[in-house]
Amino acid sequence: MASILIVDDEPGVRSALGGVLRDEGFDVEAVATGEECLEQAAAAEYDVIVLDVWLPGIDGLTTLQRLSERRVDSQVVIISGHGNIESAVRAIKMGAFDFVEKPLSLEKTVLVVRNAVRQRLLEVENRALRAQVDRQFVMVGESHAMQQLREQVAMAAPTNGRVLIYGENGTGKELVARTLHAQSRRRSGPFIEVNCAAIPEELIESELFGHVKGAFTGAVADRRGRFEAASGGTIFLDEIADMSLKTQAKVLRVLQEQVIQPVGGLRVVRVDVRVVAATNKELPGEIRAGRFREDLYFRLNVIPIFVPPLRDRAGDIALLADHFMATLAAEYGRRPRRLAPEALARLQQYAWPGNVRELRNVIERLLIMVPGDTITAQDVAFLGREGAPEPAEAATPELPLAEARDRFERDYILQVLAAQGGNISRTADALGVERSNLYKKMRAFGIAPSR
Repeated sequence: MASILIVDDEPGVRSALGGVLRDEGFDVEAVATGEECLEQAAAAEYDVIVLDVWLPGIDGLTTLQRLSERRVDSQVVIISGHGNIESAVRAIKMGAFDFVEKPLSLEKTVLVVRNAVRQRLLEVENRALRAQVDRQFVMVGESHAMQQLREQVAMAAPTNGRVLIYGENGTGKELVARTLHAQSRRRSGPFIEVNCAAIPEELIESELFGHVKGAFTGAVADRRGRFEAASGGTIFLDEIADMSLKTQAKVLRVLQEQVIQPVGGLRVVRVDVRVVAATNKELPGEIRAGRFREDLYFRLNVIPIFVPPLRDRAGDIALLADHFMATLAAEYGRRPRRLAPEALARLQQYAWPGNVRELRNVIERLLIMVPGDTITAQDVAFLGREGAPEPAEAATPELPLAEARDRFERDYILQVLAAQGGNISRTADALGVERSNLYKKMRAFGIAPSR
């Protein structure tokens, strides 16, 4: 039942309006002054406050200002006499929902209050959904690698600089992209994700830039592209290395000129987007192989961010397991399972070739399939048999020598950098190279130094 607080110094108005609103099913209280309104709003939560402008003591506008300063999020409906229309307009600019002119039409007042209650419920629901999304997209972990990652995201997020996110499959590159957007000045704008590997080559230009009616078979109407839809916000180009060279050239033009041209159209559309891209491939190797444009790489690689694999932050596995268990248990409506120490130890010893995504899937499997409240080592014994990476000597070489060398060199630099706590000078000494040469290598491999 929605709750209403009436604030009016006329007993007749409080009585008549309160009676009508109670008949409509609302829970109604009434006070005579602005001071009493502030006391009531501090003691209880109301969906709507119906507030007269002229009150003894502090007036309605001052009361409204103090409600705002105290972050009271009730919807406020202003009651205003004929001579107070200017005050009512001021109240709307101060955040009031609407105003009703005196003498009151009870029918109109009830309608305005209903609309205010509906608005209040929508805002409450929106906050709950946003909180749910925020809980879902949270960067969990306290390891040095995660602290360094959070620091890089915090420095990059408030800017408009383009970001290139590196990392293996399943490490959480999309999560980093969403966090960048959520902490940016564009957070109120859209976040548009494009999986470049999942869209067929013949459709990706239409998806990115839109098309006009009749541009190709099946184009029965004009359609906005993802870049235009993301204007004012962020576009996330996932698996950017899987984009064709032809499409890469058109994306490069968007980055250079901030304009797009829909497929089959003559007009150009100006867009204002921040581009965040991600890849699980070694782009310098892709450039040497002729599969990725070097000029696009330099345009995208303004702020490189590396997302570490789970095997390099085993200390975070317990926190991640607890986080996924709580989230999935709430989703399935089940009681969370407890990980026995020996089960947790087995999780921490596993190599996790599928990274954080694989860990989440394992926790979901355990929540569904383990009948008891405690997950034992026997329950996770399948990790020793399924999904474990093959021994190095049994692996079949599939990479060109230059790319394999780059991958080893990059991984080795990351390991030594982590072992030295992110200190560049000590890392250079440990590797036996000049500090300037180490910086060049890090830039080439997309490794961002910590502060």
